Amino acid sequence: MIWLQINPSQPGITTVLFFGTVGMLVLAIGLVVFIVFHQRRVIRYQMQLQRMEDEQQKILLNASIRWQEEERQRIAADLHDDAGPLLATARLYLNENLVHQDINTQLQSIYNAKQIIDDTIQLIRNISHSLMPPTLKNFGLESAINDLFQKINGSGSINASSRFHDYRQRLRPEQELLIFRVVQELVNNILKHSNASFIHLTQNYNDNAFYIRLHHDGKGITQSDFERMNKSSMGLGLKNIQSRVKVLQADIHFEKDLSQTYYKVTLEIPIEEEELI
Repeated sequence: MIWLQINPSQPGITTVLFFGTVGMLVLAIGLVVFIVFHQRRVIRYQMQLQRMEDEQQKILLNASIRWQEEERQRIAADLHDDAGPLLATARLYLNENLVHQDINTQLQSIYNAKQIIDDTIQLIRNISHSLMPPTLKNFGLESAINDLFQKINGSGSINASSRFHDYRQRLRPEQELLIFRVVQELVNNILKHSNASFIHLTQNYNDNAFYIRLHHDGKGITQSDFERMNKSSMGLGLKNIQSRVKVLQADIHFEKDLSQTYYKVTLEIPIEEEELI
């Protein structure tokens, strides 16, 4: 048997070891460079995502501020355009010359002024009810939504119904008001844009979450449509919905049923036991 002894000092072996070492070093450097660039790309993506989220928050905040400003302007317009002239007219009937007129004229003027003041009181009551519906305040979310749907159904233009399954305890008043306003806005959008023949609302409570679901058979939107419109300058009503949903720390989901026959909107509100009253 012949043994071949390899001498590491031979030039060929030295060259192989040198290039092998250089190759491993280049590979290690390349791996480090790849990791660094990958981390930078991840950081850039996270920063871009954060900027998008911040921009979305600004849009929602602006929508909320705009909605509040519109509410203030509407109330101011109602008071200025309706209540103001009514009270001014009542004042005309109760002017200083009234004491110099005959008794019949005085009684008629007082009666007319009383009618106008009654109309003004009713107007102010309606404005107050628009801010906080009395049914919601006195009897809770179920009664307020049922009352809303009964009025819609009574119009004869659309078949509207609602059913609460697990409304055993009332939520906090501010939560109920926000949920009611979200439902109101959703229903208004359906009535104005969907051309639906029916709208049905159901409520459930499970796993510490309060669910409101709206079904209708008209033209609707999906979740991607909702998110796209929220990021644009369109859809102020949808932005109002999203701003209230955010305050509730809730989730809202728009989808088309698998049967492709109707659209569904699901509002999921997390509820802690201490929030029930």
